[in-house]
Amino acid sequence: MSTLTSRAGRFTLGALMLTLSALAVVVASIPTPSRAADPVTVLTSGFEDGTVQGWARRGTVETVAVSTAAAHSGTSSLLTAGRTAAWNGPSKDLLATVTKGTRYTYSVWARAAAGAGSVQVRMSVERRWQGTASYEQVVNSTTVSESGWTQLTGGYTLANDADFFAVYVETVSGTASFHIDDFTLSYQPPDPIQTGIPSLKTVFANDFPIGAAVGRPQLLGERGQLLAKHFNSVTAGNAMKWDTIQPVEGTFNYTDADAIVAFARANAMKVRGHTFVWHNQTPAWVFNDANGQPMTATAADKTLLLARLEAHIRALGARYASDISAWDVVNEVIDENQSDGLRRSTWFNITGLDYIRTAFRVAREVAPNAKLFINDYNTNVTNKRDKLYNLVAQLKAEGVPIDGVGHQQHGNINWPTGAETDAMIAKFIPLGVEQQITEMDTSIYTSSSESFTTPPADRLAGQAARYKAWFDVYRKYKADITSVTLWGLADDETWLDSYPVSRKDFPLLFDVQLQAKPAYWAIIGSASPTASGPASPSASPSASASPSASPSASPSASPSASPSPVPSGSTIPSGCRVKYTVTNQWNSGFQADVVITNASAVAVNGWQLRWTFANGQVINQSWSSTYAQSGANVTITNAAWNGTIGANGGTASFGFLSSWSGTNAKPATFTLNGTVCATV
Repeated sequence: MSTLTSRAGRFTLGALMLTLSALAVVVASIPTPSRAADPVTVLTSGFEDGTVQGWARRGTVETVAVSTAAAHSGTSSLLTAGRTAAWNGPSKDLLATVTKGTRYTYSVWARAAAGAGSVQVRMSVERRWQGTASYEQVVNSTTVSESGWTQLTGGYTLANDADFFAVYVETVSGTASFHIDDFTLSYQPPDPIQTGIPSLKTVFANDFPIGAAVGRPQLLGERGQLLAKHFNSVTAGNAMKWDTIQPVEGTFNYTDADAIVAFARANAMKVRGHTFVWHNQTPAWVFNDANGQPMTATAADKTLLLARLEAHIRALGARYASDISAWDVVNEVIDENQSDGLRRSTWFNITGLDYIRTAFRVAREVAPNAKLFINDYNTNVTNKRDKLYNLVAQLKAEGVPIDGVGHQQHGNINWPTGAETDAMIAKFIPLGVEQQITEMDTSIYTSSSESFTTPPADRLAGQAARYKAWFDVYRKYKADITSVTLWGLADDETWLDSYPVSRKDFPLLFDVQLQAKPAYWAIIGSASPTASGPASPSASPSASASPSASPSASPSASPSASPSPVPSGSTIPSGCRVKYTVTNQWNSGFQADVVITNASAVAVNGWQLRWTFANGQVINQSWSSTYAQSGANVTITNAAWNGTIGANGGTASFGFLSSWSGTNAKPATFTLNGTVCATV
C-alpha cells in the first residue's frame, strides 16, 4: 500500500454522458439485492447516569470523569484531564462484548476542552494475547476543537485470539484535555455472498490471475467465502511488512502471515509477497546503529544496515519459499523529482543503490522459484515511469535479478485514462520483464474536500467506466501482464477510508455488504472468455485509448421492443459462418462468445445478427455490440468500431451475459443481415 498522488481533472460533459451510459447498461444486468438488515447496536455510552460507564484511564495520573461542562447530547460527557503523555486517554474494555470475526462500527463524538484550542485525536484498539500487546487504529488523526463536536467513526474486526481487548481515544501529540460523548458499538448483519454470479477467477482464467490484498479478517466468515469464490491470488496487505514480521530485532511474528498463506494453500491460490523493503512501516531500530543512535552514511553503518536487510529477507523469504510465487522485493524507490529519479530514503542515504542490489540478490538465493518485482505507484505518469524504466534497465544490465515491474494503479474515477495505462504497460515491454498490476483501486473522490456516506450513482458509473477502461488495456497486454491484484476485498475495509483524509471511500468491486457493484459487472463485460485470444475490443486501435472508446459504454440502456431493420447502407453477404460458444455457466445465468466469419468475397459494412432462443433465455448485457430482444427474438448490432467484416474470412466478435433456467440450448439458426449463416 502506498501514497496516491491524486490528479482529479475536470468532469466534462462527455465524461458525464459516458458514465451515465455505462451506468444504464450495468444496472440492467445487476440482480436486485435484498434489503440489508438494520444495524445492531451492542453498546452505548452517553454518561447521563453520572457514572463513567466502564471507561477508565490508560495512564496512571490523568483523570477520567463525567463532566457537565460540555455535552454532545443530554447534559453530560466524559472529560479526560491531567494528561502527561499523548497516549493517556479514556479506554473501554470490550473483550466480553465483541465476537471474533464480526466487523463492528466504532463511533464516538469528541471535543477539545475549554481553552485547549484545536487538538488532533484518534481512536484505536489494544489487543493482548499471552503477554504480547498490539495496537491498531480504527479512526485516523482527526482535528477537534473546543467550539464544537466532531464524530470519529471507523470499523474493526477482531480476527485474532485475545485475552484483553479495549478501545481507546488519545491525542496524536500533546497533553490537552478533551471530552468524548455518545460512544456506540454496532454491527451490520452481513448479507450472504452472491453465489450465482460469475467468479472473477473463472472469467479471467485465460487472461491472468486475479488477486486481492487482505488481512486476517478477510479470511473469516462471508469475507472468506467471497475471497475464495472470486480470487485465485492473494497478497498480505500488512502481515508481511517489516513492522509486523520483525518489530524487534530477532523477534519474528508470523501469526497473520501464516494464516493468509494457509488460507491460500487450502483454496489453491497463488500468494504474492509484499514487501521485503519499503521506506515506510520499517521499525526505527532498523536504522539505528550499534549504540542505538540514528545511522549516518558511514561504512560501518552501511555494513550493519545491509546485514540486517539480508537477515530479514533470509528469514522471511525462506519461511515461505515454497508458497510465494512473486515478491515485491523493493517498494516505491522512485522519486521523479530527483534528477536521478531515486527516493532519498534512509535506505538510499546510507547504502546508495546497494540496498536494492542486496535485496534482489538475497531474495533470489532464498526464494529461487519466485518472480522478483520492483513495485511503485503512479507509473502511468510519464516522468515517474521513465525514471523507473531507467533504474530497471541499469540494474538488469548489472545482472541484478529483476524479473518484473509492479504497477500499483491507485486511481480515481477520472484518472488514469486507458491511454495512460496503455503507455504504462507498453513502456516496459522492451525490457523483457513481466508486469503485474499489484494494488489496484479506484476512489470515488476527485478532491480531498468531498465526502459521501453513500456512493452517488454517477460516481459508481464513473468508477465502472474507469475499471472497464483499465481492464481493456490489461487484456490487450495479457501476454505481458502475469497478475492483476486489487488492494482490498470489498468496500467495508479499505486504506482509502483514512487517506488522504478520514472519510468513507468505496473503491473496490464489492460493496460494504460484499455485493457486486457496477464496476464488477463492467469488468465482467470486458472479459476475454476464450483461450484463443481477446475479442475485438482490445484489437481495436481505439478501444483502450480512453474510457469513451470502451466498447461497452455505448449499448442502449433498454432494448427496443422489436428488432430494428438492417442498418441503412449495410451489405448482405452471400456466405457467413457463426460460432456460438457458452464459455461460462452458473445456476441462473451464462456467458457466451460469438464469432461471425464472412465467407464471401465482399466485405460487410454494418451488420446485424439475429437468432431465436428456444428456452426462455434473456440477455441482460452485451459487449462489442448493442442488443435488442423481443420475446425469444434477439438482434445484435455491431458497435461503432467493428461494423466492417473483411471479405474472405474476416471476423467480428462479441459476447453477452444472459439468464437461463432449466435448459440452455444453443440457437438453431442465425441470420446475418437477412442471410442464413452456417453454424460452426
